Amino acid sequence: MPTIRLVQYLTAPAAVLALLTTSATAATTVTATPEPVASEPATPEPVASEPVASEPAASKAVAETSSPAADTWQPPLSTRGRYIVDAQGYRFRLKSANWDGAQGSWTGSGSTADPANHHAGQNSYGIPLGLDRAPLPELLADFHELGINSIRLPFSNEMIHSTAAVPDAAVAANPRLRDKTPLQVYDAVVTALTQDGFAVILNNHTNTSRWCCGIDGNERWNSSQSTQQWADDWVSMARRYAANPRVVGADLYNEVRRDVLDDPNWGMGDGHDWYAAAQLAADRILTEGNPDLLIVVEGINWTGVPVDGLPHDRPILTPVRTLSHTLVAAHKLVYSAHFYGYTGPRHSGATGVGETHDPRYQDLSRDQLYQVLADQAFFVTSEGQHYTAPVWISEFGIGAGEPGTAARGWFTDITDYFADRDADFAYWPLVGWEGHDDWALLRYDSAGRRYGILDGGDWRGAAWNRLMTAPSRAGAITPTPVWRMLTTDHGDYVQSLRVRAGGDWDPGAYKAACPDGLRLIGLSHTGGRGLCTDTNVGDLRAAGNAQTVVSDERYVPAGGDWAGGYTKLQCPAGQFLIGYSRRGDRVSAALCAPATTRLGSTGRTVWFDRSDSRPTDGSGGDFAQGHYKGQCTADEYAAGIAFTTRLGSTPGPAALLCNPLRP
Repeated sequence: MPTIRLVQYLTAPAAVLALLTTSATAATTVTATPEPVASEPATPEPVASEPVASEPAASKAVAETSSPAADTWQPPLSTRGRYIVDAQGYRFRLKSANWDGAQGSWTGSGSTADPANHHAGQNSYGIPLGLDRAPLPELLADFHELGINSIRLPFSNEMIHSTAAVPDAAVAANPRLRDKTPLQVYDAVVTALTQDGFAVILNNHTNTSRWCCGIDGNERWNSSQSTQQWADDWVSMARRYAANPRVVGADLYNEVRRDVLDDPNWGMGDGHDWYAAAQLAADRILTEGNPDLLIVVEGINWTGVPVDGLPHDRPILTPVRTLSHTLVAAHKLVYSAHFYGYTGPRHSGATGVGETHDPRYQDLSRDQLYQVLADQAFFVTSEGQHYTAPVWISEFGIGAGEPGTAARGWFTDITDYFADRDADFAYWPLVGWEGHDDWALLRYDSAGRRYGILDGGDWRGAAWNRLMTAPSRAGAITPTPVWRMLTTDHGDYVQSLRVRAGGDWDPGAYKAACPDGLRLIGLSHTGGRGLCTDTNVGDLRAAGNAQTVVSDERYVPAGGDWAGGYTKLQCPAGQFLIGYSRRGDRVSAALCAPATTRLGSTGRTVWFDRSDSRPTDGSGGDFAQGHYKGQCTADEYAAGIAFTTRLGSTPGPAALLCNPLRP
């Protein structure tokens, strides 16, 4: 969300001490004692699926048409390459807006009862804004008029556990919501939205119900709670709406960033590792909560100290190039990033103390902006890479009263970029109070009268209309090959539910296995990385959970020494590699599974202990940057791993046996 444009990052020691004191006081003031959410809460009534009118196959594949209407798409959603699709495989472009409020609006000082101490003077009471000003049916009708099909619905962990009923004033225009807790109001909003045809993406925005996003106690998913508590809350929320198929996504955490003392990181394996935390939460949501949800992972929003000459950065999604997520459901990952004109590629958005001389996005030329957008986020949509996924710009926005030429130009440029590249997006915010927050697309006064971008005088209207009406790919999206990375950097990475069902297949070793439906096609010589795919044949594995753990050469046929002088872990005939394990740097075992069809058996040895040996087309991408890698071609399967334990040699994978997929 747009921060209050004051000092966000204090650098002087005295200022830091003052901030720490303030943060501690704030946490004491607003954080209620958490009470567990009921394990079997009442859930909204499921929304009946509405059939899409049949149409000729040719028209379904038309690339230049509009997205499905809000009431015609079929849940659940999943991904095909860079696109999100519905249950029929039809493109579902997220044309979204953020209906904020349930994440909290208090700015961190003064009485929470005084509206002046809330963002833009708007006390949300911890529920979506506007319920005091307009009835839900009117709000939803206005949302439809905007043309959006989906809502990002923020919440705080504090909101989940609050047991106090919201005051009557908070729901004055919706009296049936009186005497309900914030979570019960949130339930009612979710039900109303989904029954009206909207897709809802749940967004864990904050830990405490305090306005985000500076130094506020909400910098990380575990700033004010443990990672375990955070993941538990996500499982509870996923279960809560599991019976509602139009609750389609879990946006794991908002704008992960530095606190006073420490940076978040991507892959270090410690308590500040956002990559690992997102992986953990995604796994638990999909296996314990709701396997149908899209998992939305935002990049890191800010690292370093914003002082000229000191390291600082806004990496967003750039770490994904070398370390991407692999979920137990290979078609559920969506990456996300935020862009505002007053922030920049290396600019926090602060003014005054904490402001650096780095350019803001609105200072860039159109071409420069487009290059930065590609470098920081949209590279992820490149097909055929281990990181390929849809990118959802889940926050961007600007005020209707913005006077700056540069800022207005930025808004036109970025909406043009989204329109021309058929991007998924979510504007911030959707609802506000007239006379308070002119960033909102729709503003309501105390009498319920509506103002905003639907009015002819709003300068943002032209850019918004172009974004909403530009040609967009729709219809059926052809499935594309999936490529996914495996990493044993800090422990097991077994992403197959079928393998997990068989228990620990190599106790004491670090183990990795491809998601169900994918086969192992590449390995790194060092670093413990692997590459999985379904290219050419789709799901190759036979029915059932049969698998073979190979830890010696018993399956190497007589006369079949494909790596002389090396230890060879070869799958039995008719089986293929789906996983591997290691003990330190040494290969420990190979994991094989039987194929559903006959496989070729006369293959080739691919060596990679002294250099890379990968297909020239670069399929899958660099899945182990800085390490030698070997990879079979798309028309092959990996049937064995060779390694050596010779003194002075690295005992990691040195060669793959790559056999043809077909006899």
